[in-house]
Amino acid sequence: MKHFLSVDDVDDPMMLVKEAINLKSHPLVYDDLGIRKVLGLIFLNPSLRTRMSTTRAAYNLGMNVMSLNMSNDSWTLETEDGVVMDGNSIEHVKDAAAVMGQYCEVIGIRSFPSLKDREDDYGEHLIKYFAQYSGVPVINLESSTVHPLQSLADLVTIEEMKKRAKPKVVMTWAPHVRALPQSVPNSFAEWMNRTDYEFVITHPEGMGLHPKFVGDATVTHDQEKALENADFVYVKNWSGFEHYGELKNDPSWMIDLNKLKNTNNAKLMHCLPVRRNVVIADDALDSDHSVILKQAGNRVCAAQAVLKSILM
Repeated sequence: MKHFLSVDDVDDPMMLVKEAINLKSHPLVYDDLGIRKVLGLIFLNPSLRTRMSTTRAAYNLGMNVMSLNMSNDSWTLETEDGVVMDGNSIEHVKDAAAVMGQYCEVIGIRSFPSLKDREDDYGEHLIKYFAQYSGVPVINLESSTVHPLQSLADLVTIEEMKKRAKPKVVMTWAPHVRALPQSVPNSFAEWMNRTDYEFVITHPEGMGLHPKFVGDATVTHDQEKALENADFVYVKNWSGFEHYGELKNDPSWMIDLNKLKNTNNAKLMHCLPVRRNVVIADDALDSDHSVILKQAGNRVCAAQAVLKSILM
């Protein structure tokens, strides 16, 4: 694997899932693979699970880790070509990426969208520049459009917990108090479309995702109907794609324990952080349905499987 920017960089997603599950059982079996190699983690946005899980994954492989918060520790980066840099940007990303690539064997980078300019956000300029100019493998720690490390961990969780070969997986939109990126739902959808699961997306009218990520999923605006006989319910808010960055806050879409009654005793998933009693009610989050902590724990083996594939 040269880079890990999206599921498109993975030849066989299910084989990577199996590798992650194996590493979860034997996390230190390759603890010399990354000796004297450095993973650089670059954050332009806050991170808890991604930062800690990827760091732990690197340590399990014997790597050293350098972490940089660009908003506090470095210059503002310019991402446009041919621009006259007489504004706020101090350094061009092509220069910064090339320098960082001399210090690290692998670079992971995280950057959120502005949610103001859809064309610019979906152009993914920053991460593409790092992949082009750093000279080393680049891992997507979440970008404007996708979060592949999260989706890999989600798929690991489903494979570990499924009770039938082809489970019904439902991703449902949820209310929120602020506009959020489409990266997690986009990514989850494109990874689910690489499986043979029954995959359903449900959301209010006007909150559809980009068709290239929706793929072959069944889409419905009837949440109750979508949840019937579901084996897994993935809850996530996202802002509008068509009316880009638009916030919709419809409390009736919040998931609670009552809404899970007509499922197939579904496992409840969320990528975290979650606003309790806004996105998901306490009674559901604290019930036996919830696998959010297991899901978060699987971030380590998922990241380790990616790093192992890059290093070997």
